[in-house]
Amino acid sequence: MRSQNLLLLVIVLAPVLGSLLLPLTGAVSARLRNALAILLVLAAVVGSALLVPDAMAGRTQTFRADFGLGINFALKADALAVFMALASSLISAIILIYSTGYIAHYANQNEYYLMVVLFLGAMMGLVYSANLILLYVFWEITAICSWRLIGFFREPMQVLRADKAFLVTVFGALAMLLGFVMLGSQQGSFDMPSAPISVALPAAILILLGILSKSATLPFHTWLPDAGVAPSPVTALLHAAVLVKIGVYVYARLFVVSYIPPEGFATLVMAVAATSALVSAGAALLEHDMKRIIAYSTISQIGFIFLGLAAGNELGLAGALIYILAHGFAKGGLFLCAGIIEHGTHTKDIRQMGGLLKTMPVTAIVFLFCAFSVMGVPPLGGFFGKYMVISAAINSGHLVLGLVFLLGAFLTVLYLLRLFNMVFLGESRGLAGPEGTPVMVGSVVVLAALALASGLAIYWPALLANQAASQMLGIAR
Repeated sequence: MRSQNLLLLVIVLAPVLGSLLLPLTGAVSARLRNALAILLVLAAVVGSALLVPDAMAGRTQTFRADFGLGINFALKADALAVFMALASSLISAIILIYSTGYIAHYANQNEYYLMVVLFLGAMMGLVYSANLILLYVFWEITAICSWRLIGFFREPMQVLRADKAFLVTVFGALAMLLGFVMLGSQQGSFDMPSAPISVALPAAILILLGILSKSATLPFHTWLPDAGVAPSPVTALLHAAVLVKIGVYVYARLFVVSYIPPEGFATLVMAVAATSALVSAGAALLEHDMKRIIAYSTISQIGFIFLGLAAGNELGLAGALIYILAHGFAKGGLFLCAGIIEHGTHTKDIRQMGGLLKTMPVTAIVFLFCAFSVMGVPPLGGFFGKYMVISAAINSGHLVLGLVFLLGAFLTVLYLLRLFNMVFLGESRGLAGPEGTPVMVGSVVVLAALALASGLAIYWPALLANQAASQMLGIAR
């Protein structure tokens, strides 16, 4: 038990503290820095994997250091936390490996690796947090990291877009912090309760504002497409592995596991998610910037995850977790493919592309596989997640919302097929870039394989997802 508790501490502190060594290491050797960055992220992957047996058995690992004033370094590893940590750290590791090829010729590399690894470390800290203030601290660290990474190229437009993302998410976080203060006053502690307690509507709404701003859900969604000015591995981190998934995780942790929201709150969340899913899908159909199309797709797909979590039954909760995993693999693959295409063609405007299947066949196949998963085409992982969350909504009596999300799923097929057609099919418009470096292409192939494996081998992630759903609902397995 003691060793497992220390392992939990290592998972969080290795990337958080280790990231501070990367600029120093980079001053000596870029290869050594890159290797150390990958090892720090792999420490989180392996550590979280080692917690899976306990999570599957329904055992919860904890670590606690009391600081007083209700602020404790309290960590908790249950099935929900382990599932999220393993998914996000694994995808982040692949993205970081891809970065070694993508970032190699740019300036600010030391800061890049510092921020990426710290980003992942903050995600680990947030996922395992059992104290509201500690959760808020890690939440804000991710905001700082994303701000620096979105503005990586340092051009005026990039800096402006980074500032926008920072301001939207930080103001949402301040609203959430006020909600946390109200909860702390109500329960006399900032520790998350071991048994669910009721939360007043004002506190619930304030916390929801923070969640929606971080998850780029309507009406706080506009910063995410604008963040496409960042390097492609950064946008993959934002969309697939870390940033927008923080919001849905905190919703599950607070409003499913720890607190009982007011009556009608879950229906409100589903309605907001449905509206966000349709509006962003419509925007994707009209957009011509490749990375903005994929970004609008993320906003739309986050709505499906909220649908499953807010449905509140075991099918919906497990489906939401499975879709978090499948969407992470697929969306990471799409953004990293977009990076290869942008490197080769020097544009993101799909109207200037066409016929790239001939010069980028591997990228095209990977892109199509990942797009199929996001569309929900069987047997890829995205199909099972979407089927489960829509079924859960209908089973919980929300037939109209379920039908709305079916329409959203249909629109997903339309805009992703349009994107694939304009980029890879038809006649070339003079932009015929080559494939990326072996490391970059290999990384996207791995993500496509994982997107397929998450469907063909759905039994294994479903075991942990079902265990997490059962724990969230207090059902003994």
